[in-house]
Amino acid sequence: MSDFSDSLSLSSSGLKVQAARLRHVSENIANSDTPGYRRKTVAFETVMGGTTPGAVKAGRVHLDQTELEQIHDPSHPMADESGNYAGSNVQLVIEMADAREAQRSYEANLKMFDQARQMSSSLMDLLRR
Repeated sequence: MSDFSDSLSLSSSGLKVQAARLRHVSENIANSDTPGYRRKTVAFETVMGGTTPGAVKAGRVHLDQTELEQIHDPSHPMADESGNYAGSNVQLVIEMADAREAQRSYEANLKMFDQARQMSSSLMDLLRR
């Protein structure tokens, strides 16, 4: 039974990290028009010393250090003397692609979790006979 529980733990860890990734992507999209906002990315780390080899967890959140877009709008309250202010460095095309990739990875982990659960249930049914 440990193989079943290992596969459930492994897919569960994948579900958690993809959910965290999707949360940060949606935060980036929501703040794409916020002046001075920097894009957030999350790194995945392998869980060391755990019972399930290959399990992952969400690591630290990193701020994208690319240069912020300079927007010319002299009427904006944050504009400097030249009429420019710092926008965000979020690119919606990249965020949408990241969201799609996280969604697909989440779905794959969910299918793996469901398959392991069904196999475990079928094994229990066979052992009851």
